[in-house]
Amino acid sequence: MEERNTIHLPTTAAYDRWAPVYDHDANPLQALDDLQLSTLLPEFLDLIPRSTQKSTIKIVDLGCGTGRNTLKLLPVPNIHVVGLDASPKMLDIARQCCTLRLDSLDAGDRAEKIDFELFDMLGTVTLPDCAQHADAVLSTLVLEHIPLAVFFNTAARLLVSEGHFLVTNMHAEMGARSQAGFMDPETGVKIRPESFVYGIEEVVAEAARSGFRTVGEIRERAVEAEDLLLLGRRAEKWVGVRCWFGVVFERV
Repeated sequence: MEERNTIHLPTTAAYDRWAPVYDHDANPLQALDDLQLSTLLPEFLDLIPRSTQKSTIKIVDLGCGTGRNTLKLLPVPNIHVVGLDASPKMLDIARQCCTLRLDSLDAGDRAEKIDFELFDMLGTVTLPDCAQHADAVLSTLVLEHIPLAVFFNTAARLLVSEGHFLVTNMHAEMGARSQAGFMDPETGVKIRPESFVYGIEEVVAEAARSGFRTVGEIRERAVEAEDLLLLGRRAEKWVGVRCWFGVVFERV
């Protein structure tokens, strides 16, 4: 049932409002995503071929938000990281946090370069120059807000042939009961962006239409009672419910 004190906003406007509290509002799906990426992201990075003819690998974080997962890429040497997002306020936070983090790392143990660009999959036709010909793309908890065809066509345009694409998203079991949103601390109003509920089969089918094949197993994750210490009290109502899925694709 929809909360009575709720407003729906276009996705970019909602995330601009969400930006100041996004990293601090104890969102259990974000926490579950972090938990799963602790193993999935290193496995994904291992898939990226290291050619002797190309000294620097380009990785795009599509819908990087505040840089939650962009930060995880910065200790990887010999890569060029590009963060793309439609929300100027989310992108400002990502730029500040990632610049500080990158400056704190030793030169030999960090990404070679990082760029951030405003990019709206729903309204921008031209890809930013710095993001083109990517060797790999990741997009975490973004798909929920984008039509499937637009999402995968954008990724296909960003990637080189045989490039890899890591996608995580809200599971349809969770989406049937909830969607992304936050409580505005200034007004007490629940704000929700536009969201779609996607089953895994339709995601994989649309990916195939855009020229992707799956790599390895598709991971699904329910919240378990023993997760609550890590995920927080807001996760209690999700125990036993599949809330997250992750999949790696290759552009063929």
